[in-house]
Amino acid sequence: MGRFVARRLLQMIPVFIGTTLLIFLMVYSLPGDPVKSLFGPKAADPATVERLRHQYGLDKPLLEQYWNYISGLFKGDFGQSFTGRPVADLMAEAFPVTIRLALLAFGFEVIVGVALGILTGLKRGKFLDQIVLVLTLVVISIPVFVIGYVTQFLLGLKWKVITPTVQDSMNIGQLMVPAIVLAALSLAYVTRLTRTTVGENLRADYMRTAVAKGLPRKRVIGVHLMRNSLIPVVTFLGTDLGMLMGGAIVTEGIFNIQGVGNTLFRSIQTSEGPTVVGIVTVLVLVYLVSSLVVDLLYAVLDPRIRYA
Repeated sequence: MGRFVARRLLQMIPVFIGTTLLIFLMVYSLPGDPVKSLFGPKAADPATVERLRHQYGLDKPLLEQYWNYISGLFKGDFGQSFTGRPVADLMAEAFPVTIRLALLAFGFEVIVGVALGILTGLKRGKFLDQIVLVLTLVVISIPVFVIGYVTQFLLGLKWKVITPTVQDSMNIGQLMVPAIVLAALSLAYVTRLTRTTVGENLRADYMRTAVAKGLPRKRVIGVHLMRNSLIPVVTFLGTDLGMLMGGAIVTEGIFNIQGVGNTLFRSIQTSEGPTVVGIVTVLVLVYLVSSLVVDLLYAVLDPRIRYA
């Protein structure tokens, strides 16, 4: 197991470098001068522009800029935004909010999605199964921003159940409805995926053998059925945690949540290259770590899987 983890960590290095390099080149190769955009419609003094370009290292070749950025990461330095604030400080304010939102959405997705998937998988063809299939198909067919605006209008403006926008981004209670909206699409996929895998494994030979041995139903379902059925679900959930954090940009915009999505959106609008690259770098790390954790969970769920 130790050698497997070490090997996976080594494999993450080229993936991390390649991904961050691609994002860095995309952000800093875009047409337009980010320094001139700081002055808005006003004409910028050429001497001031050159001074700022030199201050932020934008007068150097792109690969040298990237090398300086990667070197700074090892010291915990994500660079400085064009507003003068360190990017690390901006992320320190935004990431705790988005982590809370993503974890709430993830918990809702896991608990409700897996539970519905198990119930419908065990009762395939029944009334509950048909209802859940229709509802999940409807959720998958509707864009997240539509679900968000409809929820905001009904619960916030019409029925006055919640405030239309989040007043305190650190208040978990106010983040509950946005978290449900954020989790809606993934929940539908988790439900359908769990239902499919449970239904397939119910007909497997090892299930018939377990029943023939006279094992209790709870053990048959809880141990034999669930361990094998949850492997593809865990794979999806592992990658989805990073997607929830990155995809929060729409939900945070609708409910005015001051998290990573909102910060990333504003940074793209104002051509804040250092902030965009810094946030995406952290999201890449989240994806890589999630992938490693999923691989390690395989051995827990299925004893047949062993790592050399």
